[in-house]
Amino acid sequence: MATDETTSNKPQTVPESSISSVLSEKRKFPPPAEFAKNAHVASMADYERLYAEADADPDTYWGGLAEQFHWFKKWESVLEWNSPYAKWFQGGKTNICYNALDVHVNSWRKNKAAIIWEGEEGDQRVLTYGELHRQVCKFANVLKIAGIRPGDRVAIYMGMVPELIIAVLACARVGAVHNVIFAGFSAHAISERVNDSRAKMIICADGSRRRGSSINLKNIVDEAIVNTPSVRSVMVLKLTGDTVHMHDGMDHWWHDLMGLASDECDPVEVDSEHPLFVLYTSGSTGKPKGILHTTAGYMVHAASSFKYVFDIKDEDIYFCTADVGWITGHTYMAYGPLLNGATILMYEGAPNYPQWDRFWDIINRHKVTILYTAPTAIRAFIRAGNEWVTKHNLNSLRLLGSVGEPINPDVWMWYHKVVGQERCPIVDTWWQTETGGIMVSPLPGATPTKPGTATRPLPGIAVDVVHKDGTPCEANEGGYLVIKKPWPSMLRTIYGDNERYEKTYWSEFPGMYFTGDGARKDDDGYIWIMGRVDDVVNVSGHRLGTSEVESALVSYEAVAEAAVVSRPDEIKGNALVAFVTLKDEYVGDMKLREALRNHVAKEIGPIAKPDEIRWAKGLPKTRSGKIMRRLLRELATSNEIKGDVSTLEDFGVLENLRDSEED
Repeated sequence: MATDETTSNKPQTVPESSISSVLSEKRKFPPPAEFAKNAHVASMADYERLYAEADADPDTYWGGLAEQFHWFKKWESVLEWNSPYAKWFQGGKTNICYNALDVHVNSWRKNKAAIIWEGEEGDQRVLTYGELHRQVCKFANVLKIAGIRPGDRVAIYMGMVPELIIAVLACARVGAVHNVIFAGFSAHAISERVNDSRAKMIICADGSRRRGSSINLKNIVDEAIVNTPSVRSVMVLKLTGDTVHMHDGMDHWWHDLMGLASDECDPVEVDSEHPLFVLYTSGSTGKPKGILHTTAGYMVHAASSFKYVFDIKDEDIYFCTADVGWITGHTYMAYGPLLNGATILMYEGAPNYPQWDRFWDIINRHKVTILYTAPTAIRAFIRAGNEWVTKHNLNSLRLLGSVGEPINPDVWMWYHKVVGQERCPIVDTWWQTETGGIMVSPLPGATPTKPGTATRPLPGIAVDVVHKDGTPCEANEGGYLVIKKPWPSMLRTIYGDNERYEKTYWSEFPGMYFTGDGARKDDDGYIWIMGRVDDVVNVSGHRLGTSEVESALVSYEAVAEAAVVSRPDEIKGNALVAFVTLKDEYVGDMKLREALRNHVAKEIGPIAKPDEIRWAKGLPKTRSGKIMRRLLRELATSNEIKGDVSTLEDFGVLENLRDSEED
């Protein structure tokens, strides 16, 4: 899972007691022999050898991967580590845009599709590597003409259109630091992020399409820039034709400036540690954290993890459903695929527009071979019904991926059987905005998979589960997930706030990065994520991961989706409240409530039985599909919502939930 917008803003304080691990899963699936035969890593023996070599000599391992990229000047040292601050490939000069585009344009890939784009209304565009390079160079020149210099911050607020990736790459080409702001955020959220990064420019579209209508993005930007003194200019892409007001001297049409710009632009040679982007995580309290990533280390891990986790081949059509406004979109929609010369399928719109088979229709028509999506989306598809999937030919698929949060075992099995037709390996990936790239994941040609676990760390990644005192946990003992060695794509700091960086990530376990997640390792060394420590609750002296209770609920045949939170309880300390969405053919009543409680007791134990079950027509989610458990905790405790709801996808869900108290 990639932890995106729900990362907590509070210091990640570890409770005194350990976490009870209660979920049991025995199913195991070896890689299909035909898949393994042609995989980049073709066996567990190959994985074990790679992992051991990387662990014994990280400099040689990461240096070998870095050799595969173009450097204007080679680095002098692989890593300089002054805990908790890292400098990777010091002394080197490179440009990530050059490696993502120019390298391919100077090869046979010049005329290969880089981006296949489809809009919600069915309009389509294809950009080859040659055309993408040309557009990026033109917009890089637009940035330079507008006075953007290396190190300047540029905010980007656009829907999922190719110009979003063009803007990102153009920033990297001229050495500007991009700050992509998700196009579902409010004016306040924009001004907060722009002011914290002191961005000189905002790039936006007039509007963005969503479920058959358009959202006027320019109007939201106009509201935001009243409070953003650092902004000197706004570039506006004409996309939807929404009525917008253009301010003289401040606002400029994308097409006007692109029409004047040259399509030749040499990349700026930047230092390895030159800032590449700032991406803000938003939590329940406090101001968002600006996660800072730099150039060379991020490039090396983004590219190598994409290659090995997705076993990418030149003939693949790769469909990542994440928005570029989140880290998944940065690393595995834009940079990782393009650095590997892959073909990306990019879709702007809702997964259920005009109906629930939109993704499967796209996969069928474009012959997608790799699908990377979120457990929340998969659960929604389960609820919609198998017929939306099975009516389409998905034989082109060869690999499935999961990202966003832990995937329940029964959701994993549905993905495996219905979408993957029991022949596609599943790579369940764990990582965070802060890690920059995937840390724990199966390698699809090598790793036997188990439903619900991200399996083993990638070569070069030192992940462990530890007690409060930092000592390793035994097998199947719940503890705290840490990373024990620096890795190239790690965040360098929280933008403008080193003290907060040190306190948030490095204060709990000296010398180790604390992820904020509870986890356990099983007898095979596989990592099972038990949820955020914030989502681990104390029930009658037992600390339970709510994700495990959710998995038990979802394994019941009537349940499509569930989210479990806690509310204070005088006797138990905390009581568990489950918000449950049923499949359409089931009706919620007291009999089903009791059946669900008994099912959880059977699957986990009586201690985990929910004290309260509320029926939910839908769960509150962001537009990226993340369940907003913070809102559910507020509802469970007071039946009121007081926190920020600007990222909420469907406000009608909250009204239904307020009326869902158990009768």
